[in-house]
Amino acid sequence: MANKVIITCAVTGSIHTPSMSPHLPITPEEIADAAVGAAEAGAAVVHLHARHPETGLPDQSPEAFGKFLPVIKQRSNCVINITTGGAPTMSVEERMRPAEVFKPEVASLNMGSMNFGLFPMLNRFKEFKHDWEQPYLEGSRDRIFKNTFGDIEHILTACAENGTRFEIECYDIGHLYTLAHFVERGLVKPPFFVQSVFGILGGIGGHPEDVAHMKRTADRLFGSDYRWSVLGAGRNQMRIAAIAAAMGGNVRVGLEDNLWAGKGRLATSNAEQVTIARGILEGLGLEIATPDEAREILQLKGGDRVEF
Repeated sequence: MANKVIITCAVTGSIHTPSMSPHLPITPEEIADAAVGAAEAGAAVVHLHARHPETGLPDQSPEAFGKFLPVIKQRSNCVINITTGGAPTMSVEERMRPAEVFKPEVASLNMGSMNFGLFPMLNRFKEFKHDWEQPYLEGSRDRIFKNTFGDIEHILTACAENGTRFEIECYDIGHLYTLAHFVERGLVKPPFFVQSVFGILGGIGGHPEDVAHMKRTADRLFGSDYRWSVLGAGRNQMRIAAIAAAMGGNVRVGLEDNLWAGKGRLATSNAEQVTIARGILEGLGLEIATPDEAREILQLKGGDRVEF
């Protein structure tokens, strides 16, 4: 498995709003199609959020997830990863509910409270279809994305009996030390799937030195007990994917993280971004992990042990 790279695709997220791209999946049918298309293009893991089908507002209700999770499972063997991040406007109880109910193979878990600045996008996007979009972006000037030690412990303990592993999202170096704290307490077991996030305003930047520093720190703290993946926000996406892949990392792409497929050109699908990433990886002489190979690498419980 040494040469196998796991591609994760985050198909919709809660960062971008519907007015920013006509290709952002909104309805349950669009989210299911996007996930299956990404898997067919080479993504072993699909990272999922839900949205209100008419307005595109982030929706963390189990009912919203229940409309597409079984469809994806029926149509694809991909590993399904359910967010517990939801949106910064939500309570931790609201955010963790889908993972509690559906008991996925993987769920995301943010490792710290932080500023999460979306408001610079208002410089590029001026017209909005829905009333919630502009206040949602503007509100990030004064909004803290809350992930306290208590919140993290709550999610870990609530899902402890589910066999769910976590995509542990680390937006800064301190988040790695927070993970080390929970490892020391025995609340997280290896192998840890560490997703390093670069380029979010409020987190670590997207310079190659930032990528190297994150990798060095994780190596020192966790040795061989972790599997490293990266995502670059916006224009950082493919450049950071290439840098990290050359350093032995796995990669995450998708319209949650970046709406574009090149300068000035909107990606028409999540599958398009997966295809671009796959070309970069294969150009480096790396092989793309299948879903079952990803399950082996991450020591997942298997798709037959989820509740959807």
